[in-house]
Amino acid sequence: MRLERPVAGAVAAAPAPGPSRGVRIVLDARPLQDPDRSPTTAAYLEGLLGAFDAAPLDGESFTFLLQADLADPTERFRRLDVRGRRLLPPTRLLGAAALTLDPFLVRGASIGTAWRAERRGAGGAVYHTAGGAVPVPVLSDVATVVTLLDLAPWELPEIFQRGTAARFGQRLRAGLIRQAAAVIVATEEVARDARRLLHLRRSRIRVVALAPRAAFRPEAATAGGDAERTRLGLPGRYLVYAGRFDARHDLGTLLSSLAILAAAGRPASLAPDLPWPPRVLLVGASPDDRASLARAAAREGVRETLTYAPHLPPERLAGLVAGARAALLPVVSEAAGLSALEALAAGTPVVASAVGALPGVVGTAGILVEPGEPERLARALTTIWSDDRVHERLRLEAQERALRDRRTWDDVAADTRATYADVGQRGSRHRHRP
Repeated sequence: MRLERPVAGAVAAAPAPGPSRGVRIVLDARPLQDPDRSPTTAAYLEGLLGAFDAAPLDGESFTFLLQADLADPTERFRRLDVRGRRLLPPTRLLGAAALTLDPFLVRGASIGTAWRAERRGAGGAVYHTAGGAVPVPVLSDVATVVTLLDLAPWELPEIFQRGTAARFGQRLRAGLIRQAAAVIVATEEVARDARRLLHLRRSRIRVVALAPRAAFRPEAATAGGDAERTRLGLPGRYLVYAGRFDARHDLGTLLSSLAILAAAGRPASLAPDLPWPPRVLLVGASPDDRASLARAAAREGVRETLTYAPHLPPERLAGLVAGARAALLPVVSEAAGLSALEALAAGTPVVASAVGALPGVVGTAGILVEPGEPERLARALTTIWSDDRVHERLRLEAQERALRDRRTWDDVAADTRATYADVGQRGSRHRHRP
C-alpha cells in the first residue's frame, strides 16, 4: 500500500563505474568506534569498508580519522592500503560544541593529503564523511564527499538546534555541506528533501541506493530465528521495531495506537489463540530507554504488549526480523531507510511512516501512514495483524522484492568509488590548472 509522493526533479545518479586509478581517501571512521551512538552510520561504514576490503583497488589508499580514547575497529580491514590513522580528541564529550570544533580538527588532519596522493600517482584525493564532521575548506585541499544519512537536525530544528551552540553548529555544518564536491543520498525522495532544507546544488547530489547487510538475505535471515524467539519468550506472532530510540522516531504514537486497539476490543476475525493487542518486540533499547518506555506504556495501559531485546549483531537480529509478522518504523525523520530495506530483504512487510526515504524503499511491500496519527497507525496495525489476506499479499511482495533486487554492498562500493574518482580527479585537474 503505497502513498505516492512526487519528487521535485531528478538529480544526478552516481557516475557509472569505469576503469581509473584509485584515489587517496581520508575517511572519518569515528562512528564505527561508537555504533550505539550512530547505529545507521556505523552500519553504513561497516558495509562500505567491508566491500572495499573484499576487492581492493589498485592505487587506492586510506587515512582513517579516529577518536583517541576508543578502540580502533578499522584494523580488521586487512586488505586495505592504510597509509595513516589520525587520532583526534574525543569531541563527542563536548556535546553541541563539537559541531563547531570538529570541522577545524578534520581539516587539519586532511591537510597535505592531496599533495601526498599526487606524489604517489593516485588519481586524486577525497575526504569522505557519513557521520557529520565536514572540514572547513582550504586551498589545494582534498575534495569533500558527504553521505547524508540523517536530515533530522534541519527537519526538527526545535529539537536538534535547541540552544545557541547547537544552532550555530548546525548552521555551520549546513554551509559546509553546501560547499562539498558531492553529497551522497540514498533515494530520490531524500535528494529532494536535502535540496529543500540545505539549498544544495542539484549537480552535486549523487543518489547511491543502499543495500541490506548479507545476514538479511532470504537464504540467511531465517537461520537461528526460532532459538532467538524462544529465548525472548515471544509468541508465535509478533511485530518488531529495530530503529532508534530518540527524537527521530515516534514510539509515543505507537504506544497510543496500541492503547486505541486495546480499548476497541478484539477483532472478531482474529483467531482465539492469538494475542491482542499486537505484541511488539523492541530491539536495541538501552536500560534507560526501557525504563522510559515501560513508564509510558504503563500510562497507556499497554505495558504487557512490549518485549525488549538488547542491541543484537546482524546475524541474530535478522532471524527475529524474518520471523516477525511485520517490521515497524514509526518515525518523524528518516533519511536512510536501512531498517526497512533489511526487513524487506528478509521477506517481512513493513508498517512505516510516510516520510523521508521510506515511501521509496517500502513501496507496495508495506503500509505507509502519516506520522503522529495514532488512529491511522492503529488501523494499519489491525490490518497487518489480523487480516491474513492483506498480510499474505504484502509478504509475497516483500519476498518477490527480495528475490528481484539483489543489490549488495559491492554495488554501493562501486558507485561510491565512481563518485570518489569523479570529484577527486576533477579536484586534481583544478589544482594543476594554469
